Amino acid sequence: MHHLCATRRRQGGNTMTRSRNTLHLGVIVAGAMLLKATLLALNAVPFNADEAVVALMARHILQGKHPLFFYGQAYMGSLDAHLVAGAFQLFGEQVLSVRLVQVALFAAVIATSYPVALRFTGSQHAAILVTLLLAFPPVLLTLYTTVSLGGYGETLLAGNLLLWWGHRLGSEDAQQWSLWLAWGLVAGLGFWTMGLVLVYLVPVALWLLWQLRARSWQGYLLTALGFAIGSLPWWLGNLGHIDTSIAELFGTAVRSTATANTTIGNIGARTFNFFVLGLPALFGLRFPWGIVGPPLWLTVPALTLYLSATAYAMCQSLPSSSPITANASPAHIPSHASSARLVLWGICVTLFLGFVLTPFGGDPSGRYFLPLYLPLFVFTAEALTALHERVGHWAWILLGTVLVFNLISTAQAASTNPPGITTQFEAITQVDHRYDAELMDFLRAYNGTRGYANYWVAYPIAFLSGEEIILAPHLPYKTDLQYTPRDDRYAPYGEWVKASLTAVYVTSNHPALDRLIRERLRNLSVTYAEEQIGDYHVFYDLSHKVTPDNLGIAGLSPRGD
Repeated sequence: MHHLCATRRRQGGNTMTRSRNTLHLGVIVAGAMLLKATLLALNAVPFNADEAVVALMARHILQGKHPLFFYGQAYMGSLDAHLVAGAFQLFGEQVLSVRLVQVALFAAVIATSYPVALRFTGSQHAAILVTLLLAFPPVLLTLYTTVSLGGYGETLLAGNLLLWWGHRLGSEDAQQWSLWLAWGLVAGLGFWTMGLVLVYLVPVALWLLWQLRARSWQGYLLTALGFAIGSLPWWLGNLGHIDTSIAELFGTAVRSTATANTTIGNIGARTFNFFVLGLPALFGLRFPWGIVGPPLWLTVPALTLYLSATAYAMCQSLPSSSPITANASPAHIPSHASSARLVLWGICVTLFLGFVLTPFGGDPSGRYFLPLYLPLFVFTAEALTALHERVGHWAWILLGTVLVFNLISTAQAASTNPPGITTQFEAITQVDHRYDAELMDFLRAYNGTRGYANYWVAYPIAFLSGEEIILAPHLPYKTDLQYTPRDDRYAPYGEWVKASLTAVYVTSNHPALDRLIRERLRNLSVTYAEEQIGDYHVFYDLSHKVTPDNLGIAGLSPRGD
């Protein structure tokens, strides 16, 4: 009888603990949503061209078209655009609908991070801390879970599922055949959506193969089946040019980011980018759109915590060490938990190698570092849990200091608008979109619904105007007047402008290009008028239609990437 009562007390205690943790998780997710809502209400996150392309794809999906990839590419699937199309049906075709999809995905990322962290740490306290760190993160994570660039939110969610379900398959659920199929399906969908999912897929798959060897060949077959089904759109969209698509998957589409003439030189430059630009953005020491950030003195607690936590995790991962088990439940700590923790390091190593060995390493924004947040926050949560055991509530003061730092830096970025919390690293592309409505009204009033602009102007205006105003993206935006044909993401727009009897030119933040257009128009004896609207400069009322080819501008110094 005494044993029965004790068992019931333990079960009751476990139920109360689960209920309490569920409540904590709900409060944390609600807090994260409140932060998102505040940023959206303040209009702190500009609507840029990449996001506009996703929105236009969603609109076209509702019109009966079904693109398989991000317009103009063959390596980023259209899952995000299909989700946005669903939001358009529910909430209307507006920017807010696009953002609501990202907010929902981020809520799912936070929620699934709890079981992932619980399995990898065995600590309920640590798992809650991971979700708290995710909910109020550095600006980098806030940015790319608010805007839609075609699949980052989906990739983070798929990564969590691959880790969570993969850990279960490698332990107590090795015979759950439906879970093997689901794991493969998520892996395939993630692969189609964004190749960045390989950062999760590779280490988890290798760990499963090492853990189970040949003991679960049925599971491997089901995983392969699920992957084939999930990735089917990728194969269908690339029939006849698989080689080109694989090359784009590994960075040929962004080869212009190469910064040296040799492979070794490029690896060195990308390694520099990783440590000097990428990690500071990850930690919140600089904003993703520039080299500046919050005051350096504010960054000290965050940098100290993250570096110390990483060092602590390295020590914990040594064979002689074992993971933290504070408040652990034996059901969540398989005998091979220590080896499973290597998966988190595998994510870090895989991302590092992918970054320095491919042209993606030339991107200074830090967006490819997003998968590192889960390992970083798991390591940080474990270090804080261990610190709490030694110094008590001082550990939570350190945590609070870091969270406050994240919120202050987010507020600083939001209040500095323009550029706001933006995805644009180059200042010349940081367009002040507060003048979009005024620009559209002007173009409608002066017969300017067809014309030419750069990539960063053309697509936001196309979406916001309901595709009434079409500006073909045939103008350069680089300071050196380089132009890439890849800016022309949607060919029909060029055809619509070509069929028009008139055309306007809209530039942004580019005095050198404005001077060149004036010079070329005068050389062709074309009269015109000009108007400055915010960052936009409009050439309109041309005496006759002139194309960028006529001006000798289209294709000027083409990069061809």
